[in-house]
Amino acid sequence: MLDLVKSVEDKLNKLSQELSDPKVISDNRLFTKLSREHQDLTEVVSVGQKYRKLLTTIEEARKIIADANDPELIPLAEQELQQAEIELEPIEIKLKLLLLPRDPNDAKNVIVEIRAGTGGEEAGLFVADLFRMYSRYADTRGFKIDLLTSNPTGVGGLKEVIFSVTGENVFSDLKYESGVHRVQRVPATEASGRIHTSAASVAVLPEADEVDIAISPEDLRIDVFRSSGPGGQSVNTTDSAVRITHIPTGTVVSCQDEKSQLKNKNKAMKVLRARLLDHAVAEQQAKIASARKTMVGSGDRSEKIRTYNFPQNRVTDHRINLTLYKLTDILAGDLNEFIAALHSKDQEERLKKAGELAEVN
Repeated sequence: MLDLVKSVEDKLNKLSQELSDPKVISDNRLFTKLSREHQDLTEVVSVGQKYRKLLTTIEEARKIIADANDPELIPLAEQELQQAEIELEPIEIKLKLLLLPRDPNDAKNVIVEIRAGTGGEEAGLFVADLFRMYSRYADTRGFKIDLLTSNPTGVGGLKEVIFSVTGENVFSDLKYESGVHRVQRVPATEASGRIHTSAASVAVLPEADEVDIAISPEDLRIDVFRSSGPGGQSVNTTDSAVRITHIPTGTVVSCQDEKSQLKNKNKAMKVLRARLLDHAVAEQQAKIASARKTMVGSGDRSEKIRTYNFPQNRVTDHRINLTLYKLTDILAGDLNEFIAALHSKDQEERLKKAGELAEVN
């Protein structure tokens, strides 16, 4: 592991030189990319140096204890050895995690798509609940929400809502939210008090830059039409709504929330790029990571990941068997406990996988 730390130190020194290059400084996108990489590597080097220092302390203390020529130093060496061994384990675990390959999408902004599933109007109301939950969570994290498109039900719910979330390491936080969310509650219209079960699907897609996904204009069919509201009534009399079809994949994206056709087109392209990137990443992962299909946060949209039970005031995440009895707080955006637990589980799986690969090699 010390060899890996040394290679990271060498890479950090090289990056420091590149960041002082006038050509790099003048290229804002490249400078930002290298600065972020420099920040990540700085943390690895810092922890690696602590790890190296502890190993040196342990080695020197053991030599003093083994050498009986100076008995007065032995008690002090034993004390230093004990303290260093206590500090070593958490530092070693942290270093192993930092040295694991990072998800290249973790630092990206995201496109979130929430769609009503089974449950009729109640499912639409649940979609609106989830949208508010993620909006409030974003507020607490300092993220920015931008509504891209929505399809209201007319009774306060949403058949579908698509929005972007921008900020620092957004995908890292929200990637575990992909999947089927289930709600159990008594609808306001239910006279008998019977509990209904409804569902909504959540897809969290890393936002693709133009450099991530190359889209040829010849591969696109762009249609314009008049925006419509709940029930199909016309919202305005101009053809401001935009529908973009990516012909090679058959992917279709519509956007009608803006009065400007250009703004709707730009938003639709943002969603299209994210979907195409997600599709490309999914294909790649299916080829090289089929053995990890049980991993937390795999994003399998068919799996039920979380249940929100109103009568019992509980929310259960089925992937990690974690139940919290604070449904109101969670729907108000308090997702920190779930996200932290999912991060920990993911790290455990990655360390385990890395250990298995090391044994094979």
